[in-house]
Amino acid sequence: MNSPQATEEHAIEIEVATAYVEEQSEPDDDRYVFAYHITIRNSGALTVQLLNRHWIIRDGRDQTQEVRGEGVVGEQPRIEPGDSFEYTSGTVIETPVGTMEGSYGMQDERGNTFEAPIPPFTLSVPRTLH
Repeated sequence: MNSPQATEEHAIEIEVATAYVEEQSEPDDDRYVFAYHITIRNSGALTVQLLNRHWIIRDGRDQTQEVRGEGVVGEQPRIEPGDSFEYTSGTVIETPVGTMEGSYGMQDERGNTFEAPIPPFTLSVPRTLH
C-alpha cells in the first residue's frame, strides 16, 4: 500500500545551508548564483531510497521555476536508518533574494513510496536582508 505522507517509519529530516557564489554571479546582468548544501537524515525504522526531486524556486519578483528530475547530483542514494546523505548543488535566480522549497520522492525497503517535504529556505546575497 502506497502512502503519500511520511510516517514514523519514514522519518526524514532535511537540513539546508546556503551560500552566495559571488565569483559566478553577475549582478549587473540580474544573475545571482547560490549554492545549497543538503543533509538528508533517515531517522526512521526502514532503509529508504531517494528516487526523485521536485524544487520550486522563486526570485524576489515572484518569478517561479519548477525543477523535477531523477535523484540528486546524479545519484539515487539509499539511506539506512540512522544514516544521512549529503550533497551540494546550486541555482541561479535574477534577484538578490529568493526562496526554494520542494520535496524528495522516496521509496522504503518494502516498496512503499512517499514524499519527504523540503521546508522553504531563503537564498540571499549577504547584507541584503535586515
